[in-house]
Amino acid sequence: MFTKILIANRGEIALRIMRTCREMGIKTVAVYSTADKDSLHVRFADEAVCIGPPQSIKSYLNIPNILSAAEITNADAIHPGYGFLSENAEFSKICEDYGIKFIGATAEQINKMGDKATAKDTMKKAGVPVIPGSEGLLSSVEEGKGLAKEIGYPVIIKATAGGGGRGMRIIKEESEFQKMWDDAKMESGAAFGNDGLYLEKFVEEPRHIEIQIVGDQEGRVCHLSERDCSIQRRHQKLVEETPSPIVTDDLRKRMGEAAIAGAQAIKYEGAGTVEFLVDKNGDFYFMEMNTRIQVEHPITEEVTSFDLIKEQIKVAAGIPISGNSYFPKKYSMECRINAEDPRNGFRPSPGTITSMHFPGGHGVRIDSHVYAGYTIPPHYDSMIAKVIVTAQSREEVIVRMKRALEEFYIEGIKTTIPFHLKLMDDETFRSGHFTTKFLESFDFSDL
Repeated sequence: MFTKILIANRGEIALRIMRTCREMGIKTVAVYSTADKDSLHVRFADEAVCIGPPQSIKSYLNIPNILSAAEITNADAIHPGYGFLSENAEFSKICEDYGIKFIGATAEQINKMGDKATAKDTMKKAGVPVIPGSEGLLSSVEEGKGLAKEIGYPVIIKATAGGGGRGMRIIKEESEFQKMWDDAKMESGAAFGNDGLYLEKFVEEPRHIEIQIVGDQEGRVCHLSERDCSIQRRHQKLVEETPSPIVTDDLRKRMGEAAIAGAQAIKYEGAGTVEFLVDKNGDFYFMEMNTRIQVEHPITEEVTSFDLIKEQIKVAAGIPISGNSYFPKKYSMECRINAEDPRNGFRPSPGTITSMHFPGGHGVRIDSHVYAGYTIPPHYDSMIAKVIVTAQSREEVIVRMKRALEEFYIEGIKTTIPFHLKLMDDETFRSGHFTTKFLESFDFSDL
């Protein structure tokens, strides 16, 4: 087992990893930018090293500085959390070359799943259902038009190196194709330095369902059931729940088996998620694989009594998994609390928290790194807390979540708590019959 782990991240996930390390008797090293010198992960680590100024590219994405911190503190492993370098194949390979264990996927696995066209081809060969579309990147707009005519409109073109909805366009008819093609290429080239595009059939009335998997160094893989991530705004998740209101026992079994087959095809190591779109007929299609721990992992932990961070560390140390898959025994939901103003287009709201109170009580878990007096910097993701509630039914979860949100107050900044409170009262949300497009018609005016 490792004796010291450097946590190459910040905020709530750094603190979350640190807590499990402490329970396992493993010392921790925090790295931080000058903007994060007062963050809790810095205070609670056994050692802390400043790695640069506030800009991510000069600190949390600065591979030489992070490796130097690992060297001077004699860390024998690095946990990247999520975001930043967690899916950076170069960083994984450099850690391996320098004899430091990267707690996550190998460079080869990250590369195979990081490029969406390659990932789709890999999954197709493994027998995982994929959305009809191009076999790799499109060479021209004419090729795209021909394929769209063959599989039928609507279609969607996507950037192969994309994320967060950038480089993505829905095309409803051929007359729109050229403009959408030009716009997507320009956007993806500017955002990712790669303007390669591929095409898929556009799935109507979709649900975003992901399967949590864990694989060990011996090639064994198990799944820990699904999470429904359909409540999104501009392709960014806001609420997640498990089990999904629309997933039957049979669908869960088939999706779990498909996720395992896909992970085994690349000999996947560590915790990851295989993400699917489920259409209005209950058919599912592979969308992408995230080769890291997810923001929403706590709800899976709550319904399976399974510490995913601990399992990541054990697998990285060469300890095999049991090989059993797990299924939800309870219901759990997570609301992401962001430092944003939902009344003004979710505009970021950095600043100093003047006072605050976390909710509590049975079945309520808060993952956060903020406190009264803490100043939220403008340089990073706006998420400041996750409210996770667990109960025996979805109805109880919603009631408990509303109660927890009503207890949760933060002064000094704007937060998304008013949005989440209104969502808990929404009849469509409470019914469970919604799609990834739900928030496009949601009324934000009276928050």
